[in-house]
Amino acid sequence: MATTSIHRLLNIVFPLTIIISILVILPPYLVFKLLSYIKRSMFTENVAGKVVLITGASSGIGEGLAYEYARRGARLALVARREDRLREVADKAHELGSPEAFVIRADVAKVEDCKRIVDEAVNHFGQLDHLVSNAGILRAELFENCKLSDFAPILDVNFLGATYCARFAIPVLRKSKGKIVAITSVAAWSPAPRATFYNASKAALLSFFETLRVECDSRIGITIVLPGLIESEMTVPDSLSKFQAKFLPPIESTRQCAEAIVHSACRGDMYLTEPSWSNALFMLKLLCPELFDWFYRWNFMSGPKIDQL
Repeated sequence: MATTSIHRLLNIVFPLTIIISILVILPPYLVFKLLSYIKRSMFTENVAGKVVLITGASSGIGEGLAYEYARRGARLALVARREDRLREVADKAHELGSPEAFVIRADVAKVEDCKRIVDEAVNHFGQLDHLVSNAGILRAELFENCKLSDFAPILDVNFLGATYCARFAIPVLRKSKGKIVAITSVAAWSPAPRATFYNASKAALLSFFETLRVECDSRIGITIVLPGLIESEMTVPDSLSKFQAKFLPPIESTRQCAEAIVHSACRGDMYLTEPSWSNALFMLKLLCPELFDWFYRWNFMSGPKIDQL
């Protein structure tokens, strides 16, 4: 009975205390955030000559990140399953300014490959400064129509692959005071139908790296990136048509997204949503969850045609 009474009291007192505290703390906190942002923008990291390991670098955001880091003079360890495509990316990265682009063919769904990825990069370059966990796959199908075994690879690649790589890279990154750039997705909080396991894998990834950031000391920075619809193999018309949406927002170019991600990582941001207007949808979900669910059901479950805004 005593415990029940305590919780009933906390149900009333604790929310009120938090609201009052926010009203008092928020103004100085926002000033602190602004000053911190200005400082980080003025003293952004120079990655010239540093070693950046990028998973899923053969296409899409990973490829764009390889080119953006190359323009800044970083040395690259590029990872994917398609070695021929990786070599094309490496050649272009070298032309754009990377002193060296090292190709590693691997499957991040395999824990032994993830260890080998980090070992080969460190053995080749002698250091590791940025780990960019980008590898991801998507399959569009309603949950009740799918075979559960078909979706295990999505969790293996999108979630476990990133955690494996982080586990093996952390000791090296701690020595170099490096960074982890975790590419999740707005799908982490977006209930888009026909992407049940993809959404779940991205939500797990978001929670994992938020927790890891608390566990790690300040010598490792972690920037969590939540991209929206970005130009990639996942957003070509044939792929998007499987979602049967009435309309979708404009697709952002890979280069624009990559520039924002690298700039954010070098600035030391905790989070980046790209494009940033997607944050407004997240606020809508928090404030009006019923409206949010209704919109997604109407947009994705009642019409086969996609119109891009």
